[in-house]
Amino acid sequence: MRVYFMGICGTAMGNAALLLRSRGFEVLGSDANVYPPMSTVLAEAGIEVLPGYDAARLAQMKDTVVVVGNAQSRGNPEVEWLLDNRAACLSLPQALHDFVLKDRRNIVVCGTHGKTTTTALAAFLLRENGRDPGFLIGGVPLDPPTGSHLGAAADPFVIEGDEYDSAFFDKRSKFIHYSPHIAVLNNLEFDHADIFRDLADVQRTFSHLTRIVPRNGFIVLNGDDTNLAALGPMGWTQVIRVGTGENNDVRIVDFAESASGASFKLRWRGHPWAEVKWPQPGLFNARNAAMAATAAGLALDPKNPTVLRLEALARFRGVKRRQEVLLATPRLTVIEDFGHHPTALAETLQSFRARFPGAVLTAVFEPRSNTARTRTLQAGFMRALAQADEVYLGAVNRAEKLAESERFDPEAVVQHLETQGIDAHTAPTNAELLGKLQTGALPSAAGKPRVVVFFTNGSFDGIIGKFVAKAKG
Repeated sequence: MRVYFMGICGTAMGNAALLLRSRGFEVLGSDANVYPPMSTVLAEAGIEVLPGYDAARLAQMKDTVVVVGNAQSRGNPEVEWLLDNRAACLSLPQALHDFVLKDRRNIVVCGTHGKTTTTALAAFLLRENGRDPGFLIGGVPLDPPTGSHLGAAADPFVIEGDEYDSAFFDKRSKFIHYSPHIAVLNNLEFDHADIFRDLADVQRTFSHLTRIVPRNGFIVLNGDDTNLAALGPMGWTQVIRVGTGENNDVRIVDFAESASGASFKLRWRGHPWAEVKWPQPGLFNARNAAMAATAAGLALDPKNPTVLRLEALARFRGVKRRQEVLLATPRLTVIEDFGHHPTALAETLQSFRARFPGAVLTAVFEPRSNTARTRTLQAGFMRALAQADEVYLGAVNRAEKLAESERFDPEAVVQHLETQGIDAHTAPTNAELLGKLQTGALPSAAGKPRVVVFFTNGSFDGIIGKFVAKAKG
C-alpha cells in the first residue's frame, strides 16, 4: 500500500511516516516548507518529500491513502481535490490507529504539560529494562535516540496523546484514536483556547478518553491535580494515583534540588521503590519520571510496577528544547525551553532558582502559541514571569490576525512587572528585542552570573541562536 502524508515535515507527521515505512508501506509526502531536521531524516530513510501542494500530482497517484495533517485546511489544492473526488483520506491519529496501534497494548501519555518528556521517559525505561517498545514522541529526544520506533509486537507502544483536534474534518482530540491500555493523565489545565471554550470543555475531552480505557487496563493519574480529581470516580477501570500527597499509590518524597542536580524517592503503597539522583530540573520532571515509571512498570507487571528498575534515570538526557542548556560558562548560562503556558514557565523558573543560586535570572518569552498570543492567560503569565529578575517580552506572533482587544498586551505586562520590582522590557520586533537583551543588564547584577531562559514553542525569529553565537564570540 502507498501512503501519502500532507505536511510530512512536521515532527509528528514525519515520525509517523517513518513508522509506516518500517512496517513495509510505500511512503511519500508533501509540504509547503521542506525543512530540516525532519526533511533530512526522511531523505535518509528513502522517503520522497515533494515541495508544495499540487492537485494534479495527487490525481496521478492510484491506490494511495492520503494522511491529512491537522495543519491542512479548506483551500489547500490537495484537500479540495480529495473532497471533489471523494478520495480515501485519514487524519494522522486515525492512520496511526489503523496501521500501528490497533493490535498493540498502548501507553498513551496525556496532559497539558510534560507529555513529550514523559513519553520519552517511559520508552527509555522500557528499553533500559530489556524490552523493545514501540514509541512515537512529539519532539526530538536525546533518550531514546530517535523520535519513533516500531518495536516488538509483543511489547507496549508508547505514544504522546495530544488533546488538540485531529484534522479539519475531525474535531475530536487526537488521543481518542489511540486505543489506550494505559492512559497517563499528567495534569489538566485550560489551554488551546482556539479549540476549547473553557476548562470544563478540556475536562470533557479527558473524560471521554478515560471512558475507552478497558477494565483490565489502567489510568495513571496525577493524584495531586484538582482539575483531574474533578473528573470523578472511574469505576470501569483501574486507577493508580501518583504524586506527593499521602493518598497516592506512588508517592514522590524527599525531593531536593541544588546546583548539582535533583534527587527524590519513590514509594509504592507505602514500600520503598527507588531513590533517584538525576540531572533533570524541577519537581515537575520528578513527577514526569514517576508517571512514566508507573505506567511502564504496570505494562510489565500489572500487580507490581516496582519490577521496573529505575537506575537508568541517572543517565536520562531529556528532550531537545525542554530546559536544554545551549551555553554554560561561569558568567553566562543560556537555556531554551518549549514553555508556552504560565504553569510551565512558573515551574521552570522556580526550579532554576534552586539550580542556579545567586544568579540573575532573565526570562525571555515569545507569545506564540494560539493561546499565549491572546489575553486568555495573560494574568497567569504576569504571575509566572514575576519569578524572574529580568523579563524580555517578544513580539506577539501573527498579531495582525487578532483584534487588539483579544491580543496579548506586552506593554501592559511590562508595566505590571515593573510595579513588582521586575526589570521588564519589550520591543516591536524580536530583532529589536535581541538588541535590548544583548546590551541590557540590571545595575545590581554586576559581578553575578546570569541565566537567560528563552521560552518559545517556535523559532523566536532566530534570536536564540544569534544570542548564543554572540556570547560565544
